[in-house]
Amino acid sequence: MSRVPLVEADAGSPAAGLRPRGGRVVWITGLSAAGKSTISAVLTDRLRARGEWCVALDGDALRDVFGRVDLKPEDYERSARLALGFQYARLARLLAGQGSTVIVTTISLFHELHAWNRQNLPGYFEVYIRVPLEELRRRDPKGLYRRYEAGEVRNIAGLDQPFDEPAAPDLLVDFVAGRSADAIATEIVGKLPSDAARLPSAPKG
Repeated sequence: MSRVPLVEADAGSPAAGLRPRGGRVVWITGLSAAGKSTISAVLTDRLRARGEWCVALDGDALRDVFGRVDLKPEDYERSARLALGFQYARLARLLAGQGSTVIVTTISLFHELHAWNRQNLPGYFEVYIRVPLEELRRRDPKGLYRRYEAGEVRNIAGLDQPFDEPAAPDLLVDFVAGRSADAIATEIVGKLPSDAARLPSAPKG
C-alpha cells in the first residue's frame, strides 16, 4: 500500500517536492534549557532540505495538544509524567508509520520510556543533550531556574525532580562552550543511518 503524506503541499511551498519514505523517530532529550528546541528547528530544516518529509513535535506544544497546561499537583507525579511521555511516543509512532521523519523534543527522562521507544518506534534514534546545571541556570530562557530559586515554582527536573539519564543514547552531545545548534545538528545528521541502512521494525504494543 502506498504511503500518503499527512499534509498536501502547494507547488510553491517549501514542502513541495518532499515525499514521505520509510519513517523514523529522532528523539531529542535533555533538561530544560539544554537547547533541544533550537537544535530541533535546525535539524528539521536540514532534513527537509535534503528531501525528507519531517514533522517536528515539541514538548511545550504537545502539552497544549494533550491538555496538560494548567497542571494540578498530581500531574507532577512520576506516573503522570511518564504517561504523558508515552502519549508523545505513540503519536510519534503513528506519524512515523505514515512515512514521516518525526523529530521529538522533550525532557521525558525515564528509562522505561526510552526502552519502549527503542522496541516500538521505527528507525528510533535517541539524542541526549547533556548540559551542566550551572550552564542551564545561566541560560534559563523560560526563567524556570530563577523562579525555582525564588521559591515561586517547584517540580523542576534536575532540581527537585529526579530523572533518568539515558543509558545508551545513539548520540550523546556534551556541552562545549560556544558550540552552536547548527554544529550539533550537523553532527546529528552525520550520525543518522542512511535510508539504505534503515530496516523497518514492527511495533510491539
